[in-house]
Amino acid sequence: MSNKSNVEINLEARAQLFKALGHPVRLLILNLVKVKPRHGEELAAILNLKPATISHHLAKLTEVGLLKSEKDQYYQMYSLVGDVLKKPLGEIVHLPQPGLEAEVEEDAYRQKVLKTFFKHGRLVQFPTQLKKRLVILEKLLEEFEPERTYTELEVNQMLVEFNEDVASLRRGMISNGLMEREKGIYRRIK
Repeated sequence: MSNKSNVEINLEARAQLFKALGHPVRLLILNLVKVKPRHGEELAAILNLKPATISHHLAKLTEVGLLKSEKDQYYQMYSLVGDVLKKPLGEIVHLPQPGLEAEVEEDAYRQKVLKTFFKHGRLVQFPTQLKKRLVILEKLLEEFEPERTYTELEVNQMLVEFNEDVASLRRGMISNGLMEREKGIYRRIK
């Protein structure tokens, strides 16, 4: 049983598509079949190749979903699958998971910020740039359980593990909408 995710399988299928398109004979076959459905012997005669060679290329193109075959009397007739050649290249190579590009970029940025401002698990400096400060605050927020309430003393005890300026950290989480405070009781929002 395979441990591959649907995303990995989908990416492999797309890579196989480009591998199939990476042979000049296959590109010629696609152009000939685009004009009209054709059988293997006809393609072999047009391209001056052996029928076995054409069969191999037809199998590769069929395998990746570019061609389909139907029996017509004695021959297997090959034709394009739908409007497969009308799809824009961007649509074919587009990553199958929505937002994956942004996640990858965001994760790399987050890791860089955390590496810059944390040393041995301690926050050594507050970033001045808001975007970086939010990364730091969201990291600290992970220490707090959703749906649980905390006293100010509990919040301070958790935050002092990262930096002595617990008041600035608390204010930052509240002013950026990560936590709420009501009558001295703190609760994680996100």
